[in-house]
Amino acid sequence: MTPVQLRAFLATVRGGSVKAAAADLDVSEAAVSMHVAHLRKELGDRLFTRTANGLAFTPGGLRLASRAAEMLGLQNQTILEVSQAGGGRRLLRVAASSLFAEYAAPGLLELFASRADDLDVELSVQNPQDFARLLSSRAVDVAMGPPPAAVDSSLTYTAFLNYQVFAVVSPDHPFAGRRLGAAELRAQNWLLGPSAVGKLGMVPAILRRIGVPEEQQRIFQSHTAAVEEAKHAAGIALGVAFAVSKDLADGSLKQVTGPSLPARGSWNLLALADRDAPPAAAELARFVTTPRATQAMLRGAGVTAGRFRPAIHVTLWS
Repeated sequence: MTPVQLRAFLATVRGGSVKAAAADLDVSEAAVSMHVAHLRKELGDRLFTRTANGLAFTPGGLRLASRAAEMLGLQNQTILEVSQAGGGRRLLRVAASSLFAEYAAPGLLELFASRADDLDVELSVQNPQDFARLLSSRAVDVAMGPPPAAVDSSLTYTAFLNYQVFAVVSPDHPFAGRRLGAAELRAQNWLLGPSAVGKLGMVPAILRRIGVPEEQQRIFQSHTAAVEEAKHAAGIALGVAFAVSKDLADGSLKQVTGPSLPARGSWNLLALADRDAPPAAAELARFVTTPRATQAMLRGAGVTAGRFRPAIHVTLWS
């Protein structure tokens, strides 16, 4: 059983066909089929069969898919750790929801990375629905964002910061400072950041509770851009309270209230529960609940990527 064979099988599982796996791996379909055939022979299991609706996996095939993801993740982690040891550095890979990554992660991770001269932190923006898979496959070491719908026994999570989300409009908006009913809110144009796309998190929850139709939603590249647009356009934006407090105080934004508004949420840290989790992940889990960490999250929203490089590397993963 080789990593190449496991990679071919895992791509088949994720793509749902040998053709999709071949395209994903940029190899021929014959190469994927050959690797799968070797696994079938070695393990004595068909692993999957073709049906009219795609592939049907055997119990053994499903078990292999889970183990393959873990084994390949461990291989990548080992390669990374060996290269780090040779250079005398450690790397902590953090996945974050877009709302947390934009408003609270920069200040927190800058302060955390500054506590150790040998530590680099890589931040990637991820869909919270993928957190468990990314952790179990060891693609990331820590995930930070909304609370999970359910926590597997292989994972631990730590709630570390409560926050509020306000609905804000320009001061000359006809509904500025008013309380609206659900029907009035549904009829408005909503100016939203990337966290609106998805199922988990505070922003999608607010939109579902109010019942805002998709045609009334405009998605911007960042939550800050959506709030800035609200200052000059006829629309409602959702902003984290500590990030929009200055604009509310100086009158450049006004709050709108109504059913589910304002809303309260919490950010949580997820990590592997086993002993193989990187020590830096446990260090961050302890640090994130300290007063210093809280202050860094609340006051560090204006820190840009350039300020904390090279200690923290920001990447965007699909």
